[in-house]
Amino acid sequence: MSEIKLNKVVVYGLGAMGRPMARNLHEQGLLIGVKNRTEGKAMAMNDELNLAEFEDDEDLFSQADCVLTCVAADDDLKAVVHDFIDHLKPGSVVIDCSTVSPNTARTLADDLASRGISFIDAPVSGGVEGAKKGTLSIMVGADREQYKRATEVFAAIGSQITHMGRVGQGQATKAVNQVMVAGVAQAVCSALAMAEQCNLDMKKTIEVLSAGAAGNWFLDNRGTTMVNDEFNVGFKLSLLHKDLKICQATVKELGAQMPLIDDSLTEYAQLMDMDHGNEDISALIRLKRQLFEDA
Repeated sequence: MSEIKLNKVVVYGLGAMGRPMARNLHEQGLLIGVKNRTEGKAMAMNDELNLAEFEDDEDLFSQADCVLTCVAADDDLKAVVHDFIDHLKPGSVVIDCSTVSPNTARTLADDLASRGISFIDAPVSGGVEGAKKGTLSIMVGADREQYKRATEVFAAIGSQITHMGRVGQGQATKAVNQVMVAGVAQAVCSALAMAEQCNLDMKKTIEVLSAGAAGNWFLDNRGTTMVNDEFNVGFKLSLLHKDLKICQATVKELGAQMPLIDDSLTEYAQLMDMDHGNEDISALIRLKRQLFEDA
């Protein structure tokens, strides 16, 4: 059974990432159905992709050999797995592409294993753009045999798929990723706020910085939008705040503290209090500009 590839996938969670992932799985002939806690999104995607109709959730999930989940937080993931766990057949696999704590991944893996169901933690990076293009970077924590079963599923949604080790190691990798994302955002937002105060031509500044040692994805993809005060383009800062809480807990378990995480949590909480929680993380430049205004 372990060598049989997964080819009947249900996507549970149709947010900004889940919808394009479902479309890419459908293009590869791997998607049999979708599910969302708000029925309207599932119905709209069913109509868009002309998916087969199922009598009920039991009918849908019992025919799947894989459920790919993509939800906002740990409690959401636990709730949706509880929704379908009784309907899955032994030998099936749950692939979670959410960002949750390594401990949550391991706990769910144990719960599912008691029913003969495998669990793969597979958080992703690359933003909504990467989800739409099918070029996500996927950090996989799984038993190697189950990882091999899922290769076609991963190939449909990502271009960099890396087996990081046992269950939980994918989420640990994602925590490291989010620390780096937060650090890059700190540097780029601070530097561009400084550049504005120096009265530099911002278009030229972004171009010349991108071409040198300071170049990075965030500058390339968010530099122009943030200096134009456009903050509706990508990853919500409230979600990064949630992810950094996971990073903070992980670092604490390792017996350390990381000021970068603590400072970023404070600043993103401040932005959320200012009703900017649904804006892209580049909205951090709002606070960096205040450093000069207050000087």
